[in-house]
Amino acid sequence: MNILILGNGGREFSIGLAIYKENAHNLFFMPGNGATDRLGTNINIKDYNQLALWAKDNSIDLTIVGPEAPLVDGVVDIFKEHNLTIFGPSAAAAQLEGSKVYMKNILKKYKIPTAAFIETSNEKEAFDFIDTMNLPIVVKADGLCAGKGVIIAQSKEEAKTAASDMLSGASFGDAGTSIVVEEYLDGYELSVFAICDGENYKVLPAAQDHKRIGDGDTGPNTGGMGAYAPTPLVNDDIYKKIEERVIIPTLAGMKQEGAPFEGVLFIGVMVVKGEPIILEYNVRFGDPECEILMPLLETPVSELFYKGATKQLDKLDIKIKKEFGVGVVMASGNYPYGSSTPAEIIVDKIVDEDLLNNSHISYAGVEKIDDKLMATGGRVLVCVGFGKSIKEARDRAYALCGQVHFAGKKCRSDIAYQALK
Repeated sequence: MNILILGNGGREFSIGLAIYKENAHNLFFMPGNGATDRLGTNINIKDYNQLALWAKDNSIDLTIVGPEAPLVDGVVDIFKEHNLTIFGPSAAAAQLEGSKVYMKNILKKYKIPTAAFIETSNEKEAFDFIDTMNLPIVVKADGLCAGKGVIIAQSKEEAKTAASDMLSGASFGDAGTSIVVEEYLDGYELSVFAICDGENYKVLPAAQDHKRIGDGDTGPNTGGMGAYAPTPLVNDDIYKKIEERVIIPTLAGMKQEGAPFEGVLFIGVMVVKGEPIILEYNVRFGDPECEILMPLLETPVSELFYKGATKQLDKLDIKIKKEFGVGVVMASGNYPYGSSTPAEIIVDKIVDEDLLNNSHISYAGVEKIDDKLMATGGRVLVCVGFGKSIKEARDRAYALCGQVHFAGKKCRSDIAYQALK
């Protein structure tokens, strides 16, 4: 097949890498990054209508959308108008991520377990609700904030300030002009991904990611500093509850709303005393969870996405390798506070056969400058290791980190600590 992948991060690189290893397809990336040209051809056509025409002219058999913004902007609808096969939700269904207010109201309407909440664009209403709550208090901007529009306030004053700053547009611009204030849930968090075709679904192994910049979950939230899967903190009972109480009613509900859900349903779950409570939905793979889940699939990744895009998931028997994956994000020096000076990436030649066969790099914030691969800021790459245990996978991921060099590089040293306590 000719396959087009939209996006330029580690998530899109890892999807591309998994498909590249099938040795059966031609890959294209829009726009891709400085390393995706190792896997296929980078193109740069930002207008979705023009991109759809290009896809027709170049006989693209399948388009896979990585990030949330093109989904919310309606790229899937445009491609489908041109009779192109594309994997991802419509603009209407993508509101599950595009609007936290919409998402919370869907959870409430279809009786899907979630935290007590209020959605409002009225400061007094928000303040009155905050006054009734126990601490800490969660305040969320309604719109897309690249995973950063959530404040966990430790006092009512802090919650009120966060609400006020969001509603005034000071914090997140238009994304915060409506907010959700909700109760804080005390448990442990899971990332669960369901590949959906509107009717059917396939659940991938549950992962855990590490949002905060520093060891021991300290410092500010980021897009994610590492992840591991499958997590031993989930069992068959929890998977069953998530399917019966969350995925099945969500797919039925979205169909009823006239917006059948096709694509990746990313379920942010908090497990409280053995019960899964839904924190949020996203409509694409998490990053860095995607980087560890793609290589754990024994089923060809291209087949999973194609059957998801053509309503044939009921015909797919999904197989997962009996392994663990750990991904460690290497970020630039100033992340997440500001931009960093571009720095050349040097990767030592790996002579250890064990490491060579059980690890790889997924590239994200990189560009080609004068034929050199440069770290250009943010989350630069993910070192991914695999093994028969989480410890073995983690050790390989960190061994690979030791082979990668660029000025200002930083990473957490405790990824997967929850599972290795």
